Amino acid sequence: MDTIASLFSFITTPVSWVIVQFHSVYGSLFGPDTGWAWGLSIVSLVILIRICLIPLFVKQIKATRAMQTLQPEMKKIQERYKNDKQRQSEEMMKLYKETGTNPLSSCLPILAQSPFFFALYHVLNSIASNDTIGVINERLLESAQKAHIFGAPLAAKFTDSPEKVEALNSSLTDVRVVTAIMIVLMSLSQFYTQRQLMTKNVDTTVKTPFMQQQKMLMYVFPVIFAVFGINFPVGVLVYWLTTNVWTMGQQMYVIHNNPTPGSKAQAAYLERLSKHVAKHGKTRNRRERAIVKAIVAKGRDRNEYERKFINGLNKAGLAAQTDGTVIKSESSAAAQAEGGTTTATVAPKRQQPKRQPKSKRHQSGTAKPAGEPTSLTKAEDPQDTKPSGSKGNAKPAGNGSTRSRAQSGQRKGPQRPKSPSKK
Repeated sequence: MDTIASLFSFITTPVSWVIVQFHSVYGSLFGPDTGWAWGLSIVSLVILIRICLIPLFVKQIKATRAMQTLQPEMKKIQERYKNDKQRQSEEMMKLYKETGTNPLSSCLPILAQSPFFFALYHVLNSIASNDTIGVINERLLESAQKAHIFGAPLAAKFTDSPEKVEALNSSLTDVRVVTAIMIVLMSLSQFYTQRQLMTKNVDTTVKTPFMQQQKMLMYVFPVIFAVFGINFPVGVLVYWLTTNVWTMGQQMYVIHNNPTPGSKAQAAYLERLSKHVAKHGKTRNRRERAIVKAIVAKGRDRNEYERKFINGLNKAGLAAQTDGTVIKSESSAAAQAEGGTTTATVAPKRQQPKRQPKSKRHQSGTAKPAGEPTSLTKAEDPQDTKPSGSKGNAKPAGNGSTRSRAQSGQRKGPQRPKSPSKK
């Protein structure tokens, strides 16, 4: 162990130094030999490492979403060159190069965190073996060996013998109960993190092999943690449980504020954003403007939830702009053509009169004064049609009242005479 620790002293020394610095702070509050001082030092180490890994986490999210987008194209390449593995690999690499996607980017946080996990494992094993390591001298070594978390020493394992546990001033029952509870919590937190990723933050419109892989990992990872967890010291279990809880909270934040397009989380997010924008008439911050800008730029490629969001803004009398801002449109009736990026005012439809039944139209259209010729009878002398003794502008009795009152549903102007019914 001394040989291995000396070979990796470039990472074990910084890790031990960070733990000692945090221990000096918490030791002044809780006592230098308490489990709180050493346990919180390990938790603080995790938080410090995860804060430094946030840029890699952001890169992981982008890489994962890019891989989800490329899954249909990758499937086509696999089917096209299923008998030529070399050509298949070449086309895959060409696709990655054209889109600027790196499959290994999704593993960066885990790979970057592995050296710290390895270093902490060796530091705690050295404490259990009563060996100094890094900046942990004999005085700090003795203090760490006295530290217990709920009765279990930091350096104890589930598989330790009763004699080794007694040398650390503890009982085998306490060690196994504490380690079992921590292993269960560690596995459950890993399972929940993967489950919320699969159920809420995956594009449900595209079924790809990537989704099946993620679903398989949802069940495989907890089993791996449970199997290997019995060989981890209590301090390492504290480290791994803390990083799992951090990952779970970080994932919940991403799902709530920056969900994957086409996922259920995006539908919930756009619904909340639509209500806020409709109430205040603007976006709140740069992140919301970036999301609105991306939706507007998609045009006809928007998914169902994004089209619903744009239509909701239009119904509220608002219009999303290409820079991500939201402005008031000229009319609350402004609507956006589906898939388009500009709004247009919809003119009100002209109300057409209600069409009357045929029987009523026949009765009103065939009412003519006595003596007036029909369309099938030759008219007599025009002078005879005027009644004698009346003014030139007089009309036959009864005809004026019929024609002056336009029935509802009739067209104005001269009517086409009805042909006589055949009997």
